[in-house]
Amino acid sequence: MSIETAADEAVTLTSELIRIDTTNTGDPDTLVGEKAAAEFVAEKLTEVGYEIEYVESGGRNRHNVFARLTGADPGRGALLVHGHLDVVPADPSEWSVHPFSGAVQDGYVWGRGAVDMKDMLGIMLALARHYKRENVVPPRDIIFAFLADEEAGGKFGAQWLVENRRDLFEGATEAISEVGGFSINLKDDVRTYVVETAEKGIRWMKLRVRGTAGHGSMIHRDNAVTKLSAAVARLGQHRFPLVLTDSVREFLAGVTEITGWDFPEDDIDGAVAKLGNISRMIGATLRDTANPTMLTAGYKSNVIPSVAEAAVDCRILPGREEAFNRELDEILGPDIEKEWMELPPVETTFDGALVDAMTASLVAEDPGAKVLPYMLSGGTDAKSFQTLGIRNFGFVPLQLPADLDFSGLFHGVDERVPVEALKFGTRVLDRFFRAS
Repeated sequence: MSIETAADEAVTLTSELIRIDTTNTGDPDTLVGEKAAAEFVAEKLTEVGYEIEYVESGGRNRHNVFARLTGADPGRGALLVHGHLDVVPADPSEWSVHPFSGAVQDGYVWGRGAVDMKDMLGIMLALARHYKRENVVPPRDIIFAFLADEEAGGKFGAQWLVENRRDLFEGATEAISEVGGFSINLKDDVRTYVVETAEKGIRWMKLRVRGTAGHGSMIHRDNAVTKLSAAVARLGQHRFPLVLTDSVREFLAGVTEITGWDFPEDDIDGAVAKLGNISRMIGATLRDTANPTMLTAGYKSNVIPSVAEAAVDCRILPGREEAFNRELDEILGPDIEKEWMELPPVETTFDGALVDAMTASLVAEDPGAKVLPYMLSGGTDAKSFQTLGIRNFGFVPLQLPADLDFSGLFHGVDERVPVEALKFGTRVLDRFFRAS
């Protein structure tokens, strides 16, 4: 079977995976489809001869599939290639096509998960099957991992596996996964592929204020809703200080070399805006953020509640955790109770043999391409795997149309991935796996 046949299969598999609704709301009672997707993957792998590990994680009906392809030198550190089976919710009434149709039309594969991240799952599965059929032996072991629960933080997926099944990752020293390797057009004649080398930390925080309950018709000076609203407004309007991490500096320096654009610190937001659609992602890596997302209080319009709560999505730069906490306390004041779930930042350097293999594989398929590191404003399962000492990168190579708002497709309406980008990614990852 040729690599082009494998690339065609990657398109088909991506479409088939999208058709399995694996919506993860964060509430295990509403989970659908994750088991069906895991069973689909397991069947496709066993069909070509893999001995798989099928793991139910956390006793919460969460499902993961592992397959290891033995390399020429099992003594070398293994490469972990991981992707998540679950997706965020989608409202069909907002879409041009049904979000779980997996439609292949107009040069795209459409549906929830097309870029986050059933495209990578389709490529992983196609290449794993191709290598087994063709008896391909990579330079080192490759661990293919299809994981649960990433969209809700990985508590019943990557986190559980790291805590309870470390044996599945035996020997793994480096890993690749989502939100990196895609192209952006900084100049008309130059495509630049950005590889994720860092991620902001995640803190999903609940704020709680207590006050005195009473009748809404009376005067109240201890109103929990009022106090919470004021605190949330202060936090939502606060601008955290500019902090340029090593990953961001290296990305901006690379852009300057390619385009000649300057990024002066006294107007860096304006300068980053020149980057077009990706500016939203890069702009969010210049400073910490804390965005209020939900408010909860009361049960009747004429009753003043004794408790009011707010949810806040905080994203924290590497090395900024202690400073962020101090700033948060100053903004909110002493009367606000705080509780949170936190996942740490991730950062590695953009160097070494693995990075060289990424660059060479991309340039082989797209001569003249440039490759730069960048920081992801969101988070991935890499946050769990770094606790095992694994070095993590985002590398799902996709050659994209210059006018496609790729970053806007993540969790967005009409999520889709170009068919030719999937085929390109299959060819690039084939080269990468054979060289890494």
